[in-house]
Amino acid sequence: MKSFRPAIHGWLLLLPAAAFLALFTHYPAVATFWHSFFSTPKGNRPARFVGLMQYETMLDDPIFWIALGNNLVFAAATIPLSIVLAIVMALWVNEKIAGRGLLRLAYFTPTMLPMIAVANIWLFFYTPDYGLLDQIRGLFGLPAWNWLGSRDTALMCLIVVTVWKEAGFFMIFYLAALQQIPPDLGEAASIEGAGRWYFFRRVTFPLLMPTTLFVLINAVINAFRLVDHVVVMTRGGPDNTTSLLLFYIYEVGFKFWDIGYAASLTMVLLAVLGLVACLQFFYLDRRIHYQ
Repeated sequence: MKSFRPAIHGWLLLLPAAAFLALFTHYPAVATFWHSFFSTPKGNRPARFVGLMQYETMLDDPIFWIALGNNLVFAAATIPLSIVLAIVMALWVNEKIAGRGLLRLAYFTPTMLPMIAVANIWLFFYTPDYGLLDQIRGLFGLPAWNWLGSRDTALMCLIVVTVWKEAGFFMIFYLAALQQIPPDLGEAASIEGAGRWYFFRRVTFPLLMPTTLFVLINAVINAFRLVDHVVVMTRGGPDNTTSLLLFYIYEVGFKFWDIGYAASLTMVLLAVLGLVACLQFFYLDRRIHYQ
């Protein structure tokens, strides 16, 4: 009995966290999967089992494919840009420069702002005629531009806002990782005549790869769960150019009140994130930790 006491004690310590995880993560996922096989109850008409009909409807839904394509483009742009910018900022503020603490605070400030506040700030920047961007364009004699109302620039504007907000958050993790690298490595490299770029490419960046995996997981999740900026800035327009997958799920579930179809869309979103997570953990994790 004594041999089981440490295990029982450990499980009791994990029980509160495990209960909350099951209640707010696992149970909603299973319930959503179950509801995706039923129609939406309306008035006196109860939900009925429809099998895979919701998924068949999804295959013929052009807005779903537009939202999925937009989200893939959005993720392909925001993830590498945020990570590269975060590394550059971390390398800079890790150096012994004047005002280093103030510079770190300036980079991290966008992260502390609420997403709705960030969206409203940039909404002012993008406003035609009297917004900040058009004021700058006016100095060069350029005409006003409807940044969020044009199909050519609306999604790009969301990408810029997301990178601006997330890069400072990722910078903190890279800064912490850089401060864990022994300074002896840099001294030995300088004695051997290695340049800064060579040292970064062969020493610093490989040592940052575990942090990069952690940041990459967060960046992927953030890229597929963005809805606040879309609601405030574009509402999916113009012509669904900025309609991302989670925003489309929000519209289907809460605007059109089609809970069954929204559940099936949610399962697709979970499947995409699960596939990416498997790739990261079973492929990248091995290469990053050199196993």
